This record gives sequence, structure tokens and C-alpha cells, in this order.
Amino acid sequence: METVKEYFGSLVFDDRVMKSMLPADVYRSLRKTIDEEKKLAPGVADAVAAAMRDWAVAHGATHFTHWFQPLTGVTAEKHDSFISPSPDGGVIMEFSGKELIKGEPDASSFPSGGLRATFEARGYTAWDPTSYAFIKGKTLCIPTAFCSYGGHALDKKTPLLRSMEALNRQALRILRLFGNDTAKAVRSSVGPEQEYFLVDKALYDQRYDLRFTGRTLFGAKPPKGQQMDDHYFGVIKPRVEAYMQELNEELWKLGILAKTEHNEVAPAQHELAPIYTTTNAATDQNQLTMEIMQKVAARHGLVCLLHEKPFAGVNGSGKHNNWSIATDAGQNLLSPGETPYENAQFLLFLCAVLKAVDDYQDLLRISVATAGNDHRLGANEAPPAVVSVFLGDELNAILDAIENDTPYEGVEKQQMKLGVHVLPRFNRDTTDRNRTSPFAFTGNKFEFRMLGSSNSIACANIMLNSAVAESLKIYADRLEQAEDFETTLHEMIRKTIRDHKRIIFNGNGYDDAWIKEATEQRGLLNYRTTADCMPHLLDQKNADMLLSHGVFTEPELRSRCEIMLENYCKTILIEGATMVTMARGQILPAVERYTADVASRAMVKKTLDASLPCAYETGIVAKLSALTDAIAAGTDALEDVLRGAEETGDYFAQSAAIRDEVLTAMETLRASCDEAETLTAKEYWPFPTYADLLFSVQ
Repeated sequence: METVKEYFGSLVFDDRVMKSMLPADVYRSLRKTIDEEKKLAPGVADAVAAAMRDWAVAHGATHFTHWFQPLTGVTAEKHDSFISPSPDGGVIMEFSGKELIKGEPDASSFPSGGLRATFEARGYTAWDPTSYAFIKGKTLCIPTAFCSYGGHALDKKTPLLRSMEALNRQALRILRLFGNDTAKAVRSSVGPEQEYFLVDKALYDQRYDLRFTGRTLFGAKPPKGQQMDDHYFGVIKPRVEAYMQELNEELWKLGILAKTEHNEVAPAQHELAPIYTTTNAATDQNQLTMEIMQKVAARHGLVCLLHEKPFAGVNGSGKHNNWSIATDAGQNLLSPGETPYENAQFLLFLCAVLKAVDDYQDLLRISVATAGNDHRLGANEAPPAVVSVFLGDELNAILDAIENDTPYEGVEKQQMKLGVHVLPRFNRDTTDRNRTSPFAFTGNKFEFRMLGSSNSIACANIMLNSAVAESLKIYADRLEQAEDFETTLHEMIRKTIRDHKRIIFNGNGYDDAWIKEATEQRGLLNYRTTADCMPHLLDQKNADMLLSHGVFTEPELRSRCEIMLENYCKTILIEGATMVTMARGQILPAVERYTADVASRAMVKKTLDASLPCAYETGIVAKLSALTDAIAAGTDALEDVLRGAEETGDYFAQSAAIRDEVLTAMETLRASCDEAETLTAKEYWPFPTYADLLFSVQ
């Protein structure tokens, strides 16, 4: 049996394979393209294509595809075989540099936000050499960017790569000012922690809401949920453990550094965390991870739910985006070192992040805005919709000392003494962690906790990279013109702290008092829904910043706003239509059938003995009859507001109507149906309950 070390990355055309299969000059040239963002030298593509083909065919591949990330939120691929006819009637296996570099999928059916007419079909995919090709099934998958015939980005990879280049340019300017002339590149790195639910597929198949929308639209709370906190970090059940084991093997073969697995807080909820890597590769790998999670689940008779809030009343699922920046030599620019108070370079990069988060808190909120995540943000398992930064005691004390020009006394390291001689003693961290903070410093990186489980991490990192690049640009512009570098640097750090300390909050983000303080006293933004925040993508300050760094063009930016609002509207309209279908076709008939049977039993009792009491039956019939009327009325009302929303003009107006009317009607209908579930005998209820779904996987 192969060991993990032997099969890790076996399905990836990674650096080990390239070094062994490519001519030395081709390999060196390709590495320059990858490491230093140099243009691809002529002839390199043909040599790489030939090596890719030979390697892929040796691993059983018969097809290749340009694997890309359109604005649907999932990945896309069109497969072509390697075979070409040979003169003797057989076939040969061919794959050229031209086929590697460029593909031409039909672009007419992907969301474009008005960037192209639907009859304009031509689109292009372009090889991204910074992300390794891999084999999935029998197909060689080549990570690519996706653009329209007119050159507009129609994907999430292209703006992400642009944002990484912007951050690289500005960070190198800062490093040069600190005397670092050896760094060739600065890159952001990410490790996205992925939360998910596992439910039994046989039960999943019986629920229209899960199948059509990914979440339960109806469901009364079971007697036991997560009240006992006994699922978190609990013993992993055998069926789940078998799933996790196979998932790890599949991910490791693809070179994905799956590291941590455990039970999460809610029943049936779990988490997978990788070791973090370059943002572009991490984004590709996270999209692949979500796909593999669902495929492996199917092989175990399970369904992996990636919706942000698949069950009401228990924790939803997020994706914590651990973000940092480092040089090509491996120097982490957010590492405080042993004496952070004296580490001016670290303090400047830290201030750049603080300034970026404060100046562009709206863009960070927009980057995680989806219909699913709106259910999660602000609940007790997720950060609030208000963006703030947690720094911890030590960094907070350092910034206070700098702002007030007072001596920094330092934080003495304390040893943990557990009162038992056989237990080891170790130094306690100088700062506790804060799980309620949307944007928390965790030693040498920031953990952006607002992303939803199904989100592509590209969006959040595009905005984060761009905003930090803008802060660094402002700093570099000033420092490069400074007559006295040290004085200007100190003044700039102090000014940043004074101007942006409102964004720092180390307390309980779940506390209602914080939300009031944040909005009323500090002036921070609180966009509760996608409909509230998405239009602000086009605010002048946001557009100016993103355009100035070349991350988006103006048409691309407008298209993103329209596409995200369109997705929000369509998602909720589908949910509303599903509720109408389930209420009319399943719930009402079931409740009526049970009500009629209870009433019939009461009549039988009275027939046998007129003196027999029927208070129970009479009470149930009265309650269910009233609920039946409420469900019928709620269904009609929801159908009316759905029709009204669909007839509303543009997506800006439609999203507001959905937020204000459709969601309210959905909540009203759900309340009646969930109450009816608690009064209806289980054998009459038309689909599996929360108790069935959350506790069925053993």
C-alpha cells in the first residue's frame, strides 16, 4: 500500500514533475514566469504541452479541459480528447502549445452582467501557469482565466490575479524603502477553513427544499439541537470518519494540503482546514475541495451541504479566510517578531491593513454577500454584518503607546501552570482569540470570518488585496518623497492609528450593545442584507480604487454588481416558489389528512359512547384547522409577492422588494407550517424532519 508521502500530489503536474520532464532551459523559463510574473517565452508552451500530455496519458487521461471559474460561483469545463487521426487509420495522442495557451468555450450562456449580448457566443480561456494542472477522473484539467471576445473578464480568477499583482507592486515599493533589494515578489497567502453538513442521501432525496435550494425552508426544532455543546470536537462517528478518510486521500492526491478535521458545533456539522498557500492556488484548490467533498459524500450514501444556513435554529456554515502576505523568500510581512514595538516594517504593514479594512469595510461586506450568507451573519455562530478588527491586548497596547507617544512596557509572557506535575508547562500566548470578530489578527495573519461556506474565496481576497494595495500606495507615495524617512514613517503610523482606531474592537461582537456603539458612536457600516450592500460596489470611492489598480474595468465592475444582485434575486425567488410547491402539494394535504382522521376518531368515540370526552381531539382539530387556513392564506400571500417581485423592473428594485416583502412572507408561511409539524403525527408528515436529518448519520 502506498504511503501518503508516496501518493501526495500524484495527480498534479507540479514542480517535481515539471523539473523531471521539461528541458532545463524550458523549466527555468517557466519558473521565471511563475515566480517573477515574466511573460511566457516563445516555445515554452509547446514543450510544456508535450510534457503535460505524456504525463497525463501515462496516468490514464484521455481528455483535457480548460478549467475555469465563471461568475456562476462554481467551476466550468469543456472536455476535448487527445486523439487525432493517423494516416494508417489509427489515432495518435496530440496536445499542442496553442491548445494549452488558449481555449474557446461558448460564452453566451454564462452570466455577463450586460458585458455581451446573448447571441455573441465567442469567449476565450487563457492558461494560468501559476496554478498547477491536475487530473480529475480521465481528464487533464488546466486552470485558466476566462474572458469575452471584447477582452472583458468573465470570471473570478482574472480580477484575483490582477489584485495580487497590485498588492505585489505596492508592497515591493515599501520593502525597497526599508532597504530590501532582494525580494522579487510579495504574494498574499490564504488558508480557507471549510465548514459543511453531512446528511443521509435517502432522507435528502425526500425533501424538495434541500434538492432545489440547498437548505431547509421548513422544519420545526427537534427536542435536542446543539444545546449541550457535545458535538463540537466530539468523537467522529464511523460513517463520517470513513468519509473523511476517503476525502483526505482524494485531496492529497490532488496536492491539496488538507490538515485538520473535526466535528463542528451543530449536529451533523464538520470542518476541514488546509495549510495555507498562495491565494490564487488556494482559491483553485478550495473550489476543487468543495467539488470533491460532494462527490465523495455520494459514494458514502451522504450529501455534503455547503449552504450557509441549511437548518434554522442551529449554527450555519462559514469559511474562515486566513490571509497573510509574504515575500518570495518566505518572510511573513505580518509577523510581529519578538519585539513588535520596534518592528517598524511590521507596524506599517499592520497599519496598512487597518486602514484598508476601515476605508473599504463596505467592499469587504460586499465580497461575502449572498442570499445564503445573509441568514448567517449576525447570528450567534457568525460575526455580525458590522466589520471590525480584533488585534488583542499586546498589539492594542503597542498602538496605544504609539498614538499617545508614551513608553510601551511590554507584555510579560506567563507560564501556564495546570497544578499537576506530570503535565507540561508552556508559555501562554500574549493574546486570547476572539471568535466573534469578523477580522481577527491571529499571530501572523488575519482571519476574515465573514465568508459563507459556499462562497468562492476569490471575491473576498480580490477586495482585501486591492484595499491593502491602496493603503500601501498612499504610504509609498508619501515616504518616497519624504525628506526625513524615519520621522515621516513614525508620523504616518501614528496618524493611521488615530484615524482608523474606530475599526478596532476586541470585545464581544455578538453583544447588541456593540452593534449600537459601532453604528451610532463609531460610524461603522451595518449592511444587513445583500440588497443593502451590493449597490455600494459602484460608489465613487470604491470604483476609483478598483479601477486605479487595474483590478476591474468600469464595465466589469458594473457587470459584477448586476450579476450578484441577479443571483440574490433568483435564489430567493426559487426558494419562494419551492415553499409554495411544498406547502400546497405536501404540507396542506398532510395536515388536512391528519385533521380529518383525528376528527373521524372523535366521531367514532361519540358514536360508541356520547358521554366520552373528546377534548384532546377537539383541541387538535381546532388548532390544525386554524393553521390550515393560515398556511393556505400564507401560501397565497407568498405567491402574490413573488409575482410582484418578478414583475419589478431592474435588479436593484427587485432586490429591495424581495428583502422587504418576499422574505417576510416566507417567514410568515414557515412559522405556520413549522407549528403544524409539531401538532401532526410523524407518520403523516410528508418529508423527513430536523431530528431525522441531523441525527441519522452514525
